[in-house]
Amino acid sequence: MKAIIKLNRSLSTTIFVLASFILAPAALMASDAHDTSKVQAASIASATAFDNIKQIRAGLLDVGYAEIGPHNGQPVILLHGWPYDIHSYEATAALLADKGFRVIVPHLRGHGTTHFLSDKTFRNGQQAAVAGDIIALMDALQIKTAILGGFDWGARTADIIAALWPERVKALVSVNGYLINNLEKNKQPLAPKVELGWWYQFYFATERGKQGYTQNYSDFNKLIWKTVSPKWDFDSATFNRSAASFNNPDYVPIVLHNYRWRLSQEPGEKQYDAIEAKLAARPAISVPAVTLDGDADGVVPASDGSAFAKLFTAKHVHHIVKGAGHNLPQEAPQAFADAIIEAGNL
Repeated sequence: MKAIIKLNRSLSTTIFVLASFILAPAALMASDAHDTSKVQAASIASATAFDNIKQIRAGLLDVGYAEIGPHNGQPVILLHGWPYDIHSYEATAALLADKGFRVIVPHLRGHGTTHFLSDKTFRNGQQAAVAGDIIALMDALQIKTAILGGFDWGARTADIIAALWPERVKALVSVNGYLINNLEKNKQPLAPKVELGWWYQFYFATERGKQGYTQNYSDFNKLIWKTVSPKWDFDSATFNRSAASFNNPDYVPIVLHNYRWRLSQEPGEKQYDAIEAKLAARPAISVPAVTLDGDADGVVPASDGSAFAKLFTAKHVHHIVKGAGHNLPQEAPQAFADAIIEAGNL
């Protein structure tokens, strides 16, 4: 099996699955092992797309993105969170492409090969700015509507677009439910146990935290991976593949501004004030949606979805994914791909 995994990444899924079938012991023919093999094969099949990043000018950015699947397929845009990158969706993207979807996975601003077109543009990490980037990307790619999926920053971004531009969203998959930020609400203290989970935000709000993250962002990110996904046994190669995306000169400024803005430690830009005012009113999401929680999420406890259900006014289904932590798409790619397909059929 190890010899198979080391095959050239450009080999097709068919070759990988056939070789696995021939060489694997009989025990691997069980359904769970078969599902795992499918995910492994899909991940290898998508590696070429994720190694050959495309670039397109969109709004304020030159956006780097992976694309896999038929060009005439139903567009799916998958949005990563912090501290992660597009590789959170490598296996999920291939599973969806195999079903005929056109899957696009962009590096968010400050990540990977996504760069600002102007040195003079403020490195803004606030939620409205990030959402605007994805609308601009859809326009640049001439995609009128897409299924949006995301976790962490990506879920918040997808939620915002679904709430304010529902005509651009066929369906939504959002990990941890409704994540749109309200600055006034963010000023209110939470229970100590809940506050503990957000310790890094308070750290970032200090000058010491700003300096510390600037100096040690890679080690810091690895610590977050471990604490928010305690059951995910990732290896160094997996982390390093994503860590390469953090070496963008805008990465640290974007991350720090995002969290400092959330706690009202730094201002946003006036051009987004009108959008932020709409978001502060907690607009409902009126597109079909599937929300997910991982029951091993080290920062957001799994729930039954009832706390935010009233904010989803179209067809809405909530699932708990067993064993998955905060980086749910990478930890449970089949479950996330299934949720995209389910949302599209609601």
